[in-house]
Amino acid sequence: MNMILRLLFLLAISSVHAYTPVITPNGTTLAYTMEGDVKVFRLTAEPIKREFAPGLVVNCWGYNGQSPGPTIEAVEGDKVRILVTNHLPEPTTVHWHGLILPNGMDGVTGLNQPSIPPGETFQYEFVLKQHGTYMYHSHYDEMVQIGMGMMGFFIIHPQEGEHPPIDRDFAIMLHEWYLPPGASTPDPMVMLDFNYFTFNGRVYPGTDPLVVKKGERVRIRFGNLSMDNHPVHLHGYAFTVTATGGWRLPRTAQYLSSTLDIVVGNTHDIEFVADNLGDWAIHCHKTHHTMSGMEHNLPNMLLVPQDDLAEKIQQLLPGYMPMNEKGMGQMFEMSHHMSRPRNFLPYGSPGPFGPIEMSGMFTVLKVREGITSYNDPGWYKNPPGTVAGPAPISQGK
Repeated sequence: MNMILRLLFLLAISSVHAYTPVITPNGTTLAYTMEGDVKVFRLTAEPIKREFAPGLVVNCWGYNGQSPGPTIEAVEGDKVRILVTNHLPEPTTVHWHGLILPNGMDGVTGLNQPSIPPGETFQYEFVLKQHGTYMYHSHYDEMVQIGMGMMGFFIIHPQEGEHPPIDRDFAIMLHEWYLPPGASTPDPMVMLDFNYFTFNGRVYPGTDPLVVKKGERVRIRFGNLSMDNHPVHLHGYAFTVTATGGWRLPRTAQYLSSTLDIVVGNTHDIEFVADNLGDWAIHCHKTHHTMSGMEHNLPNMLLVPQDDLAEKIQQLLPGYMPMNEKGMGQMFEMSHHMSRPRNFLPYGSPGPFGPIEMSGMFTVLKVREGITSYNDPGWYKNPPGTVAGPAPISQGK
């Protein structure tokens, strides 16, 4: 009888704490071990190499071999212990952004704790008193360490579950970098003129698509520890803004939108039911933030006839890439056939109807009917007669 009661108790506890695991596209979730009633996580702060897109490898700082670091996922009421080992060339700390915890665990160097010297391991331990979308990041030499990519998600699920339940739960961290042409190390001193803009440390076409089945309820959690706000736009849907700063908005305060400004130092959750089939763009709506590798100090050659001038300049400067006199769109073919700086992303990437000219903060929500896996299903096949094309001559006059 005691064994039966114990099994019933365990089943009840597991059902209370059941949740849909968060998916961090192009990232991972941090594993933990149990020591008594404590969940033990291990983070290592270290220099890493992050492939922003195929052929573009960047020297970053991060956690456990990645930037952003792995997503920490737990349940409200859990007692967590996080062991942070410092393999950076300078001290560091970790701040648990938005969490309510003891003062000595807040991670601000000099104010709440001494810094973690290189080669040392510090222990953070606290009980999770809330649920929602939160973040962690360095709080030592923040300009350099955060600028170089030291951040990650800390997601806490509610004890009582969610109603209605979420079927697909994604987390996307926004960041921006200045990488001089041909270089591999970002310049963290830059304050405004960034030229790479990432979703989870990747730029399109390196960003993973968000694959969902028609009819599923979807949440996307956004975090922003960059220097700019990012108005993220989702095509094909009106979503409901359900949380900000980690805290669930009252139902009367939730609202519909198709674009949401992801504020610096904050998190925002959106939810929707995936009822519109297709490949739908998700991107920052600041136009420079869907570009990659732009150098902003070049002369403006738009509408200036260049004839064969570019070819003559390339004989002296093989990496020279002029803005096309008719606009940037025609640079797709040019960038794939001309020489260019090392560690540089070509302009544009192939799509089902020609080049997709956006890069940077851009990815694709792929909604499909009847899929049996969440692997990339390839491009959407539009039903006949539903794709824009040349107008009949009679209509074009």
